[in-house]
Amino acid sequence: MATRRAQVEDVHELALGMPHVTVERGSRGNAVYQVGRKSFVFFRTPRPDAFDPETGERYPDVIVFWVPSESDKLALIQDPGTPFFTTPHFDGHPSVLVRASRLGELTLRELTEVVEDAWLTQASARRRDAWLASRK
Repeated sequence: MATRRAQVEDVHELALGMPHVTVERGSRGNAVYQVGRKSFVFFRTPRPDAFDPETGERYPDVIVFWVPSESDKLALIQDPGTPFFTTPHFDGHPSVLVRASRLGELTLRELTEVVEDAWLTQASARRRDAWLASRK
């Protein structure tokens, strides 16, 4: 099961499956997953910084995931085997972007790790420690 290709529905299920998660809605109804009022995964509305270089059309399906560090971000965006990217708007921000239409390039296991890491970066130390202890 974990080797099957990831889908958009998996992002929602995985984010909601983490403890203490709430879902806010952006101005266009886009899902913003939070822990302790801090976003860790969100579905972004089309913005001028994320666009198709051939057509100039804004990507309508960008998902943002927080990452633990700049080195984690670089590892994901510089690996040609992953669909992750960034834009100048996110320079210095601990997050990576992926188009929903490219999630199938990840396995469910890989997506699970990204969502869990995103949650861990934003959860309080108490929540983080409790969740990690429950997994031993």
